Amino acid sequence: MKSTEYSEKVLDHFRNPRNVGTLEGENVAVGRVGNPVCGDLMEVFIRVENDRIVDAKFRTFGCGSAIATSSMTTELVKGRTLDEAMRITREDVAEELDGLPPIKMHCSNLAADALHEAIKNYRAMQAEKRTVGETAEEPRNERERPEITGKEKFVGKGVFLKSVDFESIRGQRVLVIFDGSESVETAIRLTEYTDRVVLITADKNVQVDDKLAKRLDESRAKVIMRAEVLEIRGEDEVEQVVVHDLDEDDKYRLFVDAVVISE
Repeated sequence: MKSTEYSEKVLDHFRNPRNVGTLEGENVAVGRVGNPVCGDLMEVFIRVENDRIVDAKFRTFGCGSAIATSSMTTELVKGRTLDEAMRITREDVAEELDGLPPIKMHCSNLAADALHEAIKNYRAMQAEKRTVGETAEEPRNERERPEITGKEKFVGKGVFLKSVDFESIRGQRVLVIFDGSESVETAIRLTEYTDRVVLITADKNVQVDDKLAKRLDESRAKVIMRAEVLEIRGEDEVEQVVVHDLDEDDKYRLFVDAVVISE
């Protein structure tokens, strides 16, 4: 296969993706990963019974390879134990698809990583249930948010502080910084104008009431956990943000057209 060509299996899983959607319930966990360079974001949901994955679904914000690899990963994982599923690699997924163009192996082949995150999150949930008297996580709005460099520079040029001109960002890549229920409501409403909405939070989950959390989960907005925006960059308008990954203590760039900051 030439480096720019896709196999028939890749095309089939892109055109007819399996297991698209979400899962809910006590024994469900989700893993979310993203490639900030090309903009791919993936969510893999698993339902676990007796330490075995009985169902899996996905949502992907990305290219054809991202969709195909997510589809194949959810097919591969069904019926496996958690330990077996943890051993599934990017290479395994690509092999099952009869190969991927080299450039897509690291850019879009992230579904196995999302699967591993889902398993880790499930195990963490189970461990938390067994722990008595564990201190609840400090609410996001009680922690100091870092000052965002470049915020004032781009007000009116892609940065929205108090109100959002929804029509002006139709079809654009929009990043919403979580700051309570209002920011989540904004992210959900933005999905009526663009499919490329990302909500970013420094916490391990979006701390809102169950009803709003369910609406967010059912929306087309994607969520990046445990990350904070440090800087907004661009020439005349917003072009990218610098994000601090709090778990890895690392920084990366995310390309966006607009940033919504609640103040």
